[in-house]
Amino acid sequence: MDYLKASDLPFDAREQISRIFSDGFYQWLRYFSKDKAKLARAFEHSFKLPLFWVAVDGNAIASIAACTDGITSPVSLDRHELQRHLGFVRGMIAHKMLKPYLQEHKYPFTLTAGTGSVEFVATAEKYRGKGIAFNLVAHIMERCGHAEYVLEVADTNATAVRLYERLGFKEFKRVPEKNPKQSGLNFYVYMKATGKAT
Repeated sequence: MDYLKASDLPFDAREQISRIFSDGFYQWLRYFSKDKAKLARAFEHSFKLPLFWVAVDGNAIASIAACTDGITSPVSLDRHELQRHLGFVRGMIAHKMLKPYLQEHKYPFTLTAGTGSVEFVATAEKYRGKGIAFNLVAHIMERCGHAEYVLEVADTNATAVRLYERLGFKEFKRVPEKNPKQSGLNFYVYMKATGKAT
């Protein structure tokens, strides 16, 4: 398994990244379409490849994660592209609902200089349970050189919380979800770790 930036791959990674993203975050995307393939096509345009890291098995992307400065978004949503794949109304709703969270998301705390943000961690179904996401995030933490890393995770995603704890992340803040019945989570949990994974 190789771990590298998506922009360094010898092929365009957007299609595979979008499939993994759409499957991994289906719980929040299924309102716009129950068809995962359609969701993948709709979001394929949005990924900024220089900000995404991938675990690659040959020509297959096994896992994805973005690392940013916490200010720059790793995605850029185009309303027309969303409408082209999801339909005029659903695409417009998807853009209106998702842009504030995916593209303009702000942490509920002040980021200090030198802080990196780990985002959109997801693994392709056939590669889950093999420690690949752990290794990918560990690689990011070693390569990106930030003094500190932060991330956001749903309180109901116990598997992800345990993974991040193994990487040295500790919870320091949680914020209640305004619509828990619709979203399926109770709190947004914020975790941070220093430098390299432990």
